[in-house]
Amino acid sequence: MKEFLMTSYTIALPIVLGYIVWLLKEQKQIRSANSEGTKCLLRVKLIEYHDQYMGKKAIPSYALRNWVEMFNAYKRLGGNGMIDGMDREVRALKID
Repeated sequence: MKEFLMTSYTIALPIVLGYIVWLLKEQKQIRSANSEGTKCLLRVKLIEYHDQYMGKKAIPSYALRNWVEMFNAYKRLGGNGMIDGMDREVRALKID
């Protein structure tokens, strides 16, 4: 009986571990896709904010706070330097 259990264990363990590794890879791909989608949406919104408030030459304090939070999240997700110049411009605006 003990030999049967050991044989079953040595057969089942690699199968279970392989399945777990496969699940973890799937989850990583999903997280990566979610991060990329979130980064894209943040970039779009940051560009919209930039265009809107640069045209007005002023920004309300609540919008500046939103900008800073979105910009920080964008950078944490690995956002590129394109938005860095916009960040300097928006932060230099007069607070309305």
